[in-house]
Amino acid sequence: MDNRFTDIILPIKQSRTSAIKAVNAELINLYWNIGEHISKKIEQSEWGDSVVTELANFIQTHEPEIKGFSDKNIWRMKQFYEAYKDFPKLSTLLREISWSHNLAIFSRCRNVEEREFYLKLAKKENYSFRELDRQISASLFERTMIGNIKHPPAVRESNKDISITFKDSYVFEFLNLPDQHSENDLQRGLVRQMKNFILELGKDFLFIGEEFKLQP
Repeated sequence: MDNRFTDIILPIKQSRTSAIKAVNAELINLYWNIGEHISKKIEQSEWGDSVVTELANFIQTHEPEIKGFSDKNIWRMKQFYEAYKDFPKLSTLLREISWSHNLAIFSRCRNVEEREFYLKLAKKENYSFRELDRQISASLFERTMIGNIKHPPAVRESNKDISITFKDSYVFEFLNLPDQHSENDLQRGLVRQMKNFILELGKDFLFIGEEFKLQP
C-alpha cells in the first residue's frame, strides 16, 4: 500500500462520516417535526385520524419523487414524537443514531428507561441495526436490570452506568440450560453444541473429546 496519501484519506473519511451524521440528524429533525405537527393537529381536533392516509396520498399524487412517506411511515413519525416529547434530555441521542435504529427502539421498548438504555448503548457501541435488534430480542435491558438488583446499593450508586461496565452480556438460550446452572453446566452445554456442529461438518473433521491436553 502506498503510504504517501494516507494523510489525505483520513480527512476524506472523517468528512464523509460528518456529512452522513449531519444528513441523519436533519432527517430525524424532519420526521420529528412532521410527527409533532400531525400529533398537535389531531390533539386539537383540527384533524381526524384519517388525515395520515390523506397526507400520504397527497404526497404520492403531487410529489411522487418523494419517497418514504407512506401512511404507515407517517404514523411512525407521529408515534416517534409522542414517545419522546416529554423527555427533552434524550433529544440529542435520537439524532445521533439512524431512523431504523430509532424505529426499533421506540416501537419495541415499553418505557422511557428501556429506550434510554438502548439509545445510549447503540450510540456508544456503534451497533448495526442487526446487532441492536439482537440485543433487544435477547432482553439485554431486563437482564442488566436484574444484574443491578443483585449488587448492594453502594455498588449500584458507584456504577450508575453499570450496563457499560458489564457490557459483555452473552446470550446462551440455545444451550437450553436451567435458570440456575453452574459453570460446569455452561461448559458442558457449550462443548455439546460445538461437538454437534463439528460432527455435522462431515468426515473431514474430528472431535477429539471434551478435554484434551496440548503438549508444548
